[in-house]
Amino acid sequence: MKLKHIFYTLLIIGLGTFITYRIISNKNKNDDSKDKVGKNKSTNVNGIVVHSQTFDNYLSLSGSIEANEQVEIRSEISGIVEEIHFNEGGNVSKGQVLFKVNDLELRAQLGQANTKENLASENERRAKLLLQKEAISQEEFDIARADYKSAQAQSQLIKAQIAKTSVRAPFSGKIGLRSISPGTYITPSILVAKLVNIGKLKITFSIPEKYANQVKINSTIRFTVAGSYDKYEAKIYAIEPEVQIATRTLQVRAISENKSGKLLPGTFANVELPLDVIKDAIIVPTEAIVPVQNGKKVFVSNMGKVKEVMVETATRTDASIIVLSGLKTGDTLITSGVMSLKEDAPVKVNVK
Repeated sequence: MKLKHIFYTLLIIGLGTFITYRIISNKNKNDDSKDKVGKNKSTNVNGIVVHSQTFDNYLSLSGSIEANEQVEIRSEISGIVEEIHFNEGGNVSKGQVLFKVNDLELRAQLGQANTKENLASENERRAKLLLQKEAISQEEFDIARADYKSAQAQSQLIKAQIAKTSVRAPFSGKIGLRSISPGTYITPSILVAKLVNIGKLKITFSIPEKYANQVKINSTIRFTVAGSYDKYEAKIYAIEPEVQIATRTLQVRAISENKSGKLLPGTFANVELPLDVIKDAIIVPTEAIVPVQNGKKVFVSNMGKVKEVMVETATRTDASIIVLSGLKTGDTLITSGVMSLKEDAPVKVNVK
């Protein structure tokens, strides 16, 4: 009886073991077949054949437009404004009187100073005659002469103060909104108006230090402003003699004609700075570049399989980028689906 139970037990265990083995074996076969199908299936991608070309290199930068000359108009002396000789927003000429401050008190002081100067002049003349007759000493003559020179200097000082009561334009340009009226008591701290010369405009911008040796005096740049499709030109006339340590950039300034008056100081400019022309440049679409921790990489097709290549890049535009190293003419560069590609994966490239 015991032998019978033992026999049935062993039979059940054997059947269970056989069934389990068959299940595992079939599963492994299915997995192997799936892997073979997956490995043999090629991914369809787009690509291009790399070739070299001449590239007119330029750098896109942001700059600011400034007036060629600008100044804040203020009075050097305090007093009551008597007359205003300019229209707000109008053009003024160099040397034109902009406004006049009351000078009655100064003119009275000048009359007094002139009287003292005349008296001192006469005393100096008499002392000179007496010195020639040896009636006075040289020291007494020197005192009389010093008194005359002092009186003369006082008169000149008051004349200079009177001249400052007429405030003139230091250069020709357009004057802004005024903050005074006739009768205003003005002091040097009060801003009267701003005067700007917009016949020419300065464009100031900064470039990365690695391009510093490609910027030359008298080079022509192009720029645009917001709200306009017009392109303007400017000529570089000044370059900062040192790179800014904080930003590692070099400041450059160009000047542009603005005879039409369309451009306004204070606006932003989108600058296109021409750089050295690159011959035999390899230019690829930006979507083919994959940023990685150690730099940038691309994928090429090599005998129907994906190959990963590290590249070094330079100037980038909206749609393309220059590759300095890593690619060569004739390579088949993959341009689509690059984020899902793996090394040695089979691919079928649709070359455009």
